[in-house]
Amino acid sequence: MKNTAILLIDCPDRKGIVAAVADFLYGHNANILHADQHQDAERGLFLMRVEWDLGDFGLGTADFGHAFQSIAETFHMRWRLELSAERPKVAVYVSHYDHCLADLLYRHESAELVCDIPCIISNHPDAARLAEFHRIPFHHIPVTTDKAEAERRQLSLLRDNGVGLIVLARYMQILSPDFVTQFPYRIINVHHSFLPAFSGGRPYHRAFERGVKLIGATSHYVTETLDDGPIIEQDVVRISHRDQLDDLIQKGRDLEKVVLSRAVRWHIEHRILVYANKTVVFD
Repeated sequence: MKNTAILLIDCPDRKGIVAAVADFLYGHNANILHADQHQDAERGLFLMRVEWDLGDFGLGTADFGHAFQSIAETFHMRWRLELSAERPKVAVYVSHYDHCLADLLYRHESAELVCDIPCIISNHPDAARLAEFHRIPFHHIPVTTDKAEAERRQLSLLRDNGVGLIVLARYMQILSPDFVTQFPYRIINVHHSFLPAFSGGRPYHRAFERGVKLIGATSHYVTETLDDGPIIEQDVVRISHRDQLDDLIQKGRDLEKVVLSRAVRWHIEHRILVYANKTVVFD
């Protein structure tokens, strides 16, 4: 387990930001391990991620905000401090198709995803055995005509387990706006299409009917507008006229697993900043 701190910043772009942050950290004996930045010239926006070792850092994390306040105010920064040693709690939602869930659980078991998964929630019982194999509590909450009641039960579970991130691993239900607003940019979905093409349901069927030569998958943050949240990761695979619908679905599922796991890992490693309905992902 790393013992590092990560500072994420966005602010109006101007000279001296990098120097001010570096001088501040150096002044408190920080050993900077990674630093990356991005300028959006059109919006005049500066975004930055910096990570440093806490071993010899001379400032307690509880005191960081007060010490950093003058720099933040000078540059009109929005910022947050994260600690790599704090394992986020992640709830995974799934419906019938469990390939993304199985991939996430394997990566979690092999320590590729450094987080805790206190619960798996599903509107179908299909994935119960997979959850049991990985020793993770499984909660079957059917979504019937009273969808609000199902979401109330889900929210109670999430609160009881201290969940900070929700991953929709092919969860084939639309979350209500009231639910989504309680987890701003903390719900990650995988859509089995290269958005914005073929948003909504049955994208493989529509791609097959359209005769496309590339299919893709997209991981994105969930917002109140269906399949329109900030995109985190995408990937594609080439297909041909010989591929039938089942071939598209099989090839697409491999993409879904990869783009979802990347998005989850980048989120829990605090590599993503969101602005203007898009993301900057620091590598």
